[in-house]
Amino acid sequence: MISRWGWGTRLLVAATAALTMFLILHILLAGDWWPWVIVEMTPPLATVAVPLLLLAFVPFARPVRRWLSLVLVLLLLAGAYLAGYGRGWTGSAIAGPRDTVIKVFSWNTNYWDMENDPHAFYAFLRRQNADVYLLQEHLYGVINDTAYNEVIRIDATAGLRAAFPGYQISVEGEFVTLSRLPIVRAHHQTVPGTGDDWFWKGPKFQRTEIQVGKRPVSFYNVHLPGPLRGGNPLTAEFYERQKKQSIWRFDNLRKLRTNVAGNPHPIVMAGDFNSPWTELYSFRPGTRAQGPPDALAPLHTWPISRFSLPRMWRLDWLYTTDGLTVPSYHLDGGGKALSDHAAQEFRVVVPDKAQEQKGQVP
Repeated sequence: MISRWGWGTRLLVAATAALTMFLILHILLAGDWWPWVIVEMTPPLATVAVPLLLLAFVPFARPVRRWLSLVLVLLLLAGAYLAGYGRGWTGSAIAGPRDTVIKVFSWNTNYWDMENDPHAFYAFLRRQNADVYLLQEHLYGVINDTAYNEVIRIDATAGLRAAFPGYQISVEGEFVTLSRLPIVRAHHQTVPGTGDDWFWKGPKFQRTEIQVGKRPVSFYNVHLPGPLRGGNPLTAEFYERQKKQSIWRFDNLRKLRTNVAGNPHPIVMAGDFNSPWTELYSFRPGTRAQGPPDALAPLHTWPISRFSLPRMWRLDWLYTTDGLTVPSYHLDGGGKALSDHAAQEFRVVVPDKAQEQKGQVP
């Protein structure tokens, strides 16, 4: 029977098989195997667009069009789910009388105010009027062929204290956490070495315990290394660079997973994870990605400026655990002139601990 298939039918069946294998391998290998990082930046839209395109040619594959249509529809549904289409993020959350609601603002600042007017930079941050700020890329950089060719450590605490009187400030490496609520513990990690070891050997997340109502909540400020490095894919050097970059990324992802798994507190984890497929990564049980309540389409946080690429990737994510709910979430593009990342602005409901123990909070 196969011998009677035309070349078009054979190509369509082969493309369907390849798409099936891609989705299976993507689920199994994303975030865990370094060669797969080369395709990890595939836009999620592709898992919907490709099966739709193949379905358009199914009528021409007469010998197999029925079962091929069924397979492609299943692949379309699976791809749409993985990409975040049509499944929503959270249900509506109503705060109880003893619960605490806080506003959080998370943003990759794109090298702080290195290329921007400092007054405009701090004015943008002040306008957010958040209870907690999780800010990444508190540094300057010299950029040649790729990001982070040379990093320059900065100290913006004086400017932050002037711009945010009454806030507590925790700085670690490239991370800044600002809070108008009490910071009860900052988990600074020791980084041996000198020079720019604070960046290359330092942690890619900052953990801070903040007192919210009657309980401490752990806030993770995250910026994982990007999965890709530039270069010519036809050279061995390109793959050596990818492997080195991936080892750096996976090592920090492993440290983040381990830290989260051993944390007894409720968690708010937000920042730049540098992958549109972060939901395929495994964190501790009960860790849930958050977004706009009942959203029908996936979010896209990058790039909002400075690149000639369409805005097709969600690199910036929010996760919560332990009954914390997110009644409102939206992306703030007001910093478009300041950064290539959209900011995440959201509210978190922190249940009263006594109520939660009695099972009164879902």
